[in-house]
Amino acid sequence: MNKELIIGQTVEHVKQTLAEAEGGHDWWHIHRVWKTAQMIAASEDADELVVALGALLHDIADSKFHNGDESIGPRKAREWLQSLNVDEPVIEHVENIITHISFKGGNHHQPFRSIELDIVQDADRLDAMGAIGIARAFNYGGYKNRALYDPAIPANMSMSKEEYKSSKAPTINHFYEKLLLLKDRMNTETGKRLAIQRHAFMEHYLRQFYAEWNAES
Repeated sequence: MNKELIIGQTVEHVKQTLAEAEGGHDWWHIHRVWKTAQMIAASEDADELVVALGALLHDIADSKFHNGDESIGPRKAREWLQSLNVDEPVIEHVENIITHISFKGGNHHQPFRSIELDIVQDADRLDAMGAIGIARAFNYGGYKNRALYDPAIPANMSMSKEEYKSSKAPTINHFYEKLLLLKDRMNTETGKRLAIQRHAFMEHYLRQFYAEWNAES
């Protein structure tokens, strides 16, 4: 396998596939996750091709935009990689990364583990935190026509996977139901270190949000 050629062709494929994607799940999200995953992988003993392909293809068909179908992403990734004659063990590993990368609510157990999944998952979670994470949360909330905040609707910290997927709660609730939980769910030492600052930024943002909401600032 020519790894550089495979990665280059995959980059172009993802750019084309996600050309009209929602702003929080577009090519630039993929690009950030890919670059962050490369940075984390530099400190880990990992298969760089699997990390690159897992990052590049992890949102090739996000279930949120395909009626909740969690099989379409791994399937489209497999079809693409098979068209490039990628070795079967690599394809299977990338499929597993795509299948298990997503946050699925507070009570979800992850049955598959690998250092490559850990790396890509950390990179994806970091992109859901900090300034970018805040921007993505409100962009998606607007896309789904959700309220910014409603004091009468509290965050649900014990959602099942199904409840999490179907939630229509205000965007601020998403901070408590996912974004603020990510710091303590990082896998790698690099991911844990980077998550600290981004987590603190989100906490500061929320303090300012509530102060402005209540006309205190």
